[in-house]
Amino acid sequence: MRVARGMSWSALAAGLRETARRLRIDRIASAQQASVRRAIARWAAGAVVPDEQYRLLLAHIYARTPAGEVALGPGSDLAELLDAYAGYDVPQAAIDELASTVTASVTGSGGHLLAFLNPSLRGALTAALADPATLDSAVVDALGAASVAVDRQIGTVPFVRLHLAQAAITEACRHLLAGPVPAPVVGPLRRVAAEAFALAARLAFETHDDGAALALYRQAVRTADPAVPERRALIRTGQTMVTYYATGDIAAARRIVEAAVADARRGQSALMRARAHALQAEIAARGEPPAERQARTALHLAYHDVDRDTSDDPMPQVFSAARLHGFIGVCGIFLGESGEAERRLSAAAAELTRPRESVQRAIVLTDRALALLRTGEPGGPETAATDLHECVTLTTATRGRVPAQRLRTARLALRPWRTEPFVAELDDHMHTALIGL
Repeated sequence: MRVARGMSWSALAAGLRETARRLRIDRIASAQQASVRRAIARWAAGAVVPDEQYRLLLAHIYARTPAGEVALGPGSDLAELLDAYAGYDVPQAAIDELASTVTASVTGSGGHLLAFLNPSLRGALTAALADPATLDSAVVDALGAASVAVDRQIGTVPFVRLHLAQAAITEACRHLLAGPVPAPVVGPLRRVAAEAFALAARLAFETHDDGAALALYRQAVRTADPAVPERRALIRTGQTMVTYYATGDIAAARRIVEAAVADARRGQSALMRARAHALQAEIAARGEPPAERQARTALHLAYHDVDRDTSDDPMPQVFSAARLHGFIGVCGIFLGESGEAERRLSAAAAELTRPRESVQRAIVLTDRALALLRTGEPGGPETAATDLHECVTLTTATRGRVPAQRLRTARLALRPWRTEPFVAELDDHMHTALIGL
C-alpha cells in the first residue's frame, strides 16, 4: 500500500510522526526520523511486526485515501491493513478494538458515514441525502442489496466489522425516512429500513451493545409495513431471542414471540409461521416451570407448516426442517426427553454445514452435548466434550454471543467429570481460544 501510494520510507515516517503528535503518542512523536525509518524497514523485511502504537498510527493513516478522504469499507486500504495484521497473528480482539477506535475517531463528526458504502452507492446516495425528494427506487434497491451483503457475511467476518458497515446503511435509512421522499418509494424504503434496523440490532447485540440492540429492534418493528405482516414476524423472532439473551426476561420474550406468531398467521409464508411457532415452543419450554402443553402445541403447528409444499413460499430461506429439528431438540432438553433431543439435534447438526450457518451449528452442537449428558449413557460425557471442542472453534471464529453462553452452560454440566483428562483438554482449548471473548 505504501508503494501504491508512491510513498517513500521517509514520507511514511513523517506521516507516522505527525499522526503520533496529533494523537499525543509521545514515544513516536519525539523519535528521530531515522529511527522511525528503521522500524519501517524492519516491517518491510518481515523481521518484526509493528507494535500496538505503530499499528494504531498505520490504521489512522490508511483509514484515509491519498486525497484525504475517509475510506473504511471493503476494499479500502484500512480493510487490507487489518487483514494483514490478522496474517501476522495479531489477536482478533485487538484488531476489532483497533477498528472500532479508528472508526470512532475518523467518523466522530458524523460526516463520513458513507465511507462504509461502495463507491457507486455512495455517489447515488449523496444527492438523495441532500434532498430526499430526489430518492428513486434504484437507490432504495441498492441500499437493500448492501444490507443483504452485510447479512450474508455473518459467520465469516467478525461481527464488529459488520456492525460498522451496517451503521452507515442504518443512518442513511433514518435520514431518508425523515425526509419528504416520493410516494412510490415510501413502501420499499420502509421495508429496506426495517430490515436494516433489524440487522443492525442483531449486530449491536453481538458486539455487546444491548441497549442499542433493543432500541433498534423496536424501531424496526415500528418501521415495518403492516401490510406485509410476515416480514414484521421475522423481525420479531429476532427481537424475541435478543430480548431473552440480553435481559433474561422470559415474560417479555413470550409477549414478543406471541406478537410474531400473530403476524405470521396473517402473512403468506408457511415457513415463517413454522419459524414463529418453533420459537414460541422454545420460549414456552424454557419457562419455570416449562409450559409443556403450549410447547408441544406450538411444535405440532410448526410441523404442520414445514410439511406443506413450500416450493413457492415467499420466504424460502427463513426456516427449514433441519432448523425445526434443532428447536425440537432444545425443547426436549427442558421437557425431560434427552434421548429424543439428542437424536433431533444430531439431525440438525448434520444439515447445518454452510459457513453462513456457523453460528446456528455452534448452538445446536452445544445443545446436543447437553442432551448427551442428560441421557446418562456410557461414554456420553466424552462425546459431549468432543462436540464442545468444535463449538469452541466455531465460537472463536464467529464470536457469537449465544453460542458462547450456551457453551458455558454445557461446560458447567460437565463438572461431575472435572477430573477427567477430556475435560482438562476442553478447558485448555476454551482458555486459549476464548480468552477475551
